Amino acid sequence: MTLHIPFDNSYAALPDTFYARVKPEPVKAPSLIAINEPLARDLGIDGLDDPNLAALFAGNAIPDGASPLAQLYAGHQFGQYNPQLGDGRAILLGETIGTDGIRRDIQLKGSGRTPFSRMGDGRAWLGPVLREYVVSEAMHALGVPTTRALAAVRTGDVVVRERPLPGAVLTRVAQSHLRVGTFQVFAARGETQALQTLFEYAVARHYPEATDPASFLDAVMRRQAALVAHWMSLGFIHGVMNTDNCSISGETIDYGPCAFMDSYHPETVYSSIDRYGRYSYAAQADIIVWNMAQLATALLSLMPDPEASVEAFTTQIHTMPEMIRAEWLQRFGAKIGIADPTPEDAALIGDLLTLMQTAEADFTNTFRGLVDGTARDQFADPTGFDHWSEAWQSRIASEDDPKGRMSAANPVLIPRNHQIEAMITAAVGGDDAPFARLMAAYATPYGANPDFDDLRSPPAPEEVVQATFCGT
Repeated sequence: MTLHIPFDNSYAALPDTFYARVKPEPVKAPSLIAINEPLARDLGIDGLDDPNLAALFAGNAIPDGASPLAQLYAGHQFGQYNPQLGDGRAILLGETIGTDGIRRDIQLKGSGRTPFSRMGDGRAWLGPVLREYVVSEAMHALGVPTTRALAAVRTGDVVVRERPLPGAVLTRVAQSHLRVGTFQVFAARGETQALQTLFEYAVARHYPEATDPASFLDAVMRRQAALVAHWMSLGFIHGVMNTDNCSISGETIDYGPCAFMDSYHPETVYSSIDRYGRYSYAAQADIIVWNMAQLATALLSLMPDPEASVEAFTTQIHTMPEMIRAEWLQRFGAKIGIADPTPEDAALIGDLLTLMQTAEADFTNTFRGLVDGTARDQFADPTGFDHWSEAWQSRIASEDDPKGRMSAANPVLIPRNHQIEAMITAAVGGDDAPFARLMAAYATPYGANPDFDDLRSPPAPEEVVQATFCGT
C-alpha cells in the first residue's frame, strides 16, 4: 500500500459512549469516479498513484493509522425529537491535521451498516454521492464554509430504493462531524459527565476562545448566522435543517435535498419530504435560531444553576435574529455594490427582491446582470426595474469600485438542479463526462467562461426539477 494518510485521531480517544467501533463493509467491484487531488495534498495525503485507491476509498481496505467508528447523536427531525440517530451509513476513518494546521475528519459515506443503521442498509446510491460531491465542491469554490469531497467510488453493488440503483461511496472531509444532535443525545439521557467531556472537546477543537457554555453558544450562533446569510445570498436552500444536520463548526453539512433557486421566491422548497415549507428558502433564518435554541437547552445542565440560566440563555438566543439580519445586509449590500450598507439600503434590496418575485426573475442571473448590464433582461416588463435602477445607480455613485464588489459577490454559475439531475442520469448510464464538465465549470464560479455559457441558463419548463430527495 503506497497511500499514506497522516492520521492524528482524537475523537477515537473519547469514551466509547460517544461512538461504536465498526469497520466498513467490503463492496463487490470498487472503481474510482473521482479523487480530489488538491484537497488530498492539503490534507498531507501521499501515494495517490496507489493501484488500490478505489478499494481504499470504498472501504475494502483500511488505511494504516485509521480508527474506524460510527458516531452517536440524536436530533430534531422536522421538529420531532428522535432520541437516537447516529451514523447509520457513515464511518469516520479518522482525522488529519492539514498543511494549514486545521484538524479535519475523513469519513466514508455509504460504507455499510453500523449499530445506528436501524432498518437501513447502510449504503448510498450513485445519485446522492455525485450530488454531494459536485455541490459541496461548488460551495467551497463559492466561498461558503462546507464539508468537502475527497473521493467518489462506484461499488459494483446494487442498492435497492424505489428501484435497483448503482451503489457508491463518498469520502467526505469536515472540520468535524460534531452536531447540535451530538450535544442533545447526552443532555436528553442526563449523562452530564459525557456532555461536559463533549463540551470541552468541542471548545478545544473549534472555539478555544470560549470560556464557558454561554460563550461557546455565542460563538456557535455567530458562525451559524454568518453561514445561513451566506446561503441566502446565493439562493441556496439546504432542504433538511434538522439539528442532526447542523454542524457545530459552522460548516454546511449533509447535501441531501439541497438546491439553488432558479426563479426567486422566498417560499421556495425543493425537498420532497418538506410538505409544509419548514425548511424553505426564507425560513432558514428562523430555523437556525430554533436549532440554536435546542443547543442552548442541551447546554443548560452544564451551568452551575440550570434553572437560573434559562432566562440568560433565552435572552442570548433572542439576539440571534439581529445577527442574521446584519450578516444578510452585509452580503446583499455587496451584491448591489455597497460596502457598508445601512438599514435604508435594506429597503432598496427588498424592493429589488419584490420585483424579482413578481417577475419570477432568475435569482443568480439577475444579480450577476447588475455587473454586466443584463439584469433588465430578466423582467418581461422592465418598468419597475428601471425605476429601481435609477435609485440604485444614484446610491452607488459614491461607492468605491461597486462593480468589483458585485463581481466578487455574484457568481456567474451555480449548480442548477436540472443540470445536476441530468449529470446523475448520465452517470447511472455509465457516462461520467457531464460530471467532469460540471466539476470544471464550478471550480471558478465567479469568472465568465464562454465554454460554460450554456450552464448559466435556468431550466426550460420541461427541465424543471420540482423536488429533490434525501441522500439515501
